[in-house]
Amino acid sequence: MEAQVPESLIRFIQSGKKFIIAGHKEPDGDCVGSQLALCSVLKRLGKKAIACSAGPFKRTEINSFASSFVSRPSAEETEGAFVILVDCSTAERAGDIAPFLKGLPLALVDHHARTAEGRPETGHSPSGGEAPLYLDIAAPSTTFMILRIIQALGMEPNREEAELLLFGLCTDTGFFRHVDDTGAATFEAAADMIRAGANPKQIFARIHGGKSLNSRILMGIVMARSRTHFDGKLALSWETFDETQKYGLEGRDSDSLYQMLQSIEGVEAICIIRQETPENCTAGLRSRDRVDVSVIAAEFGGGGHKNASGLSYSGKIEELRPKLLEAFKKVL
Repeated sequence: MEAQVPESLIRFIQSGKKFIIAGHKEPDGDCVGSQLALCSVLKRLGKKAIACSAGPFKRTEINSFASSFVSRPSAEETEGAFVILVDCSTAERAGDIAPFLKGLPLALVDHHARTAEGRPETGHSPSGGEAPLYLDIAAPSTTFMILRIIQALGMEPNREEAELLLFGLCTDTGFFRHVDDTGAATFEAAADMIRAGANPKQIFARIHGGKSLNSRILMGIVMARSRTHFDGKLALSWETFDETQKYGLEGRDSDSLYQMLQSIEGVEAICIIRQETPENCTAGLRSRDRVDVSVIAAEFGGGGHKNASGLSYSGKIEELRPKLLEAFKKVL
C-alpha cells in the first residue's frame, strides 16, 4: 500500500523560508531528479532553495546536471536553513556535505528499505522533535514520492520538473522493466508527468544514448569474464582498476551490462565488482524477484532496494569475491 505524505513534512515545508536539498554521494538519476525538482517547486512557493551534492557525477546521463549543484554550502546559505535529505536515510550518506548539515532542522524522503530499520540518529524538526520522515519502501523511485509531495502541496509539476521526475522514475525502474503487477500507480504517476510535459523518448535517449566506443569495449571485457555460480543462479564478473584507468569512468554502462546478464536463462542474481582505487572496491548487485540483494549489501555496510543494491569494500576484488559468494550461498 502506498504511504501517504506525512502532514509533518508538509508543515516542515510550509514553515521554512530557506532550504538545502541534499542527496547521497555518487548520485544517480533518481537522486538528481528528486533534488532538482523539489528545489524548483520550493522556489515556485517563494522560498530560497539550493541543491547540494558531494558528487562525483560519474554517470554520463547525469554529468550535465553537475553545474546545478553546490558542492559546499556557504555560511550564508546554511544560516537559518531547513534541510530535506532525499534518496538516502542518513545525513552521513551525503558524504562531504554532511558536516554542513549538522544541527539544522532535517526532514527525510526515501524509498530504500534500510530506512525502515529506524529513524536517523541525527536530524530534528524546527520544534526539536523527531525529524519528519516520509518513507515508502514500495515506491518505485524517490521522484515518485516528490510528485506526491507536489500534489499534497496543492500543486502540479511544471514541464521542467516533470522531466526531472520522469527521468528519476525511469532510472530506478530500468525504464519500467522492474515494474510488476502491483505497479499500476507507477504508470499513473508516469502519465501525470507526461501530461505535464515530460518526454519519455528524450529521457530514454538521455539514459541509453551518447555512449562511447570505450563503453562497448569495456562492457565486452566484463561480459567475457562473467561466470555463473550455484547452478547458474548467480552471474558474477568484475572490472579491474587498470581497466577503469584505460577506458575511463565514462566507459561504464552498468545498466546495459546488468540487462545482458539478467537475460541469461536461469540467472536470478547478478554481482559486478569493481576495483575503484588500489585500496577500495565496490559491488553492484541486481536480482529478479526471489532474491533480496539489499540484505546482502547490508552485510557489507551497503544498501539499496530488493532488486538493486550496492556496497563499498576496503580491499581487493580477490578478497571481496569469495565473501560475496559465501553471502549469496545463503540465499541461492
